[in-house]
Amino acid sequence: MLELALPRVVNETNELYRTRVTINHVKTCACEPSHLNCMTAKEWLKSQIGVWQFFYEARDIRDKELHPATFPISLSKRIIQLFTHEGELVIDPFVGSGTTLVAAQDLNRNAIGFDLQEKYVRLCEQRLAHGNLFNQAQQIAILDDARNIPVYVEPNTVSLIWTSPPYANLLNRARKNKSRRDRKNGQLGKVEQYSQDPRDLGIMPLDEYTQAMGDIFTGLLPLLRPKAHCVINVPDMWWENERITIHLALIQELRRRGYELRNTIIWDRTNIVNKIGIFGWPSNYITMGTTFEYLLDFWRPPMPSDNHLEYANPHEKLL
Repeated sequence: MLELALPRVVNETNELYRTRVTINHVKTCACEPSHLNCMTAKEWLKSQIGVWQFFYEARDIRDKELHPATFPISLSKRIIQLFTHEGELVIDPFVGSGTTLVAAQDLNRNAIGFDLQEKYVRLCEQRLAHGNLFNQAQQIAILDDARNIPVYVEPNTVSLIWTSPPYANLLNRARKNKSRRDRKNGQLGKVEQYSQDPRDLGIMPLDEYTQAMGDIFTGLLPLLRPKAHCVINVPDMWWENERITIHLALIQELRRRGYELRNTIIWDRTNIVNKIGIFGWPSNYITMGTTFEYLLDFWRPPMPSDNHLEYANPHEKLL
């Protein structure tokens, strides 16, 4: 293990591969111990509204040739700001193009992201190279299965798990673009899934996907500090004229695995979705998943035994 600056990328050739990563997880700000985050009251008020909208910026990746399912840096920054202090540790089990790591870099949070695909881990590295090099936090992308995260991370050190996982097999079929006004665009007929790796959650039917997600998040739960949050971004989908409720499946599964649901936030995407066509008219009313997604906010419930845990900062109160 290294106690100096970490590399931006870890893979099978690196000495940190499948070893415990030494990275700071204690807050470095001057906020009161009882505060959830570093936000002002005005910033907190904006986050309290249960429907959120965001805009893309120049650094955002919107090219589906690079990654089929990205979210804005501004969304990631809102989640990280809301549930962490500067210096604390954020984990993204499905880091993809690295937006979580870029946002953490902007906000002086330590972060570790994991992905199965080397091309995405390298994309993370490229994006981090253009960021803020003068803060004290570190961000690292690791080429490994999310099932192996407990090997890398110390229990009771993570202040936030934030991720947008594969959406079961939603993307693992040729696009028909029925909801698009311009159907003959570059996506028509394409299978946009991340990979056909048998470990990839994105090729699994909903029942198998839900079980696999439950297994992964069971391993992540002990890494969270008590009352630390876990936020998962998912949509629902239509398949063969049936609504597939991914968000409900995940809520039920994570509750079964020991998480407590705290909030459901709607990410209203209508301001960033272009050229939507008429879908289902005039006989079949369908709300379009492209126009909104769910942000499922869980936490690790406090337990009586948590009062006896030892923390790096013994004076810091848990919220």
